[in-house]
Amino acid sequence: MSQQPLPGASTVLTMGILSIVGTLFCCGPFGAIFSIIGLVKAKTANQLYLQSPENYTDYSNVKTGKILSYIGLALSLIYLVLFILYFGFIVAMITAGEFSGEY
Repeated sequence: MSQQPLPGASTVLTMGILSIVGTLFCCGPFGAIFSIIGLVKAKTANQLYLQSPENYTDYSNVKTGKILSYIGLALSLIYLVLFILYFGFIVAMITAGEFSGEY
């Protein structure tokens, strides 16, 4: 029997790359969305591969995409924490009277 490409392997890799690019160049939520989609697709592709590994190629794309999705999710969470700290600092400065004109 001839081997065929693993369905969803290229999608997992694409979502992993988009999760990192989306987090670094756009904003965090898009990166988180792409990474979650990539991880879900990686799970289904992994289950399909484990049923009959001799029938499929491109399993390395699934592993790479899964790693990239985890990295994108971590970067997205770091971005979210920094975003909360940034706006928390602004709110703390406003409530402390720093920007109200009282010197």
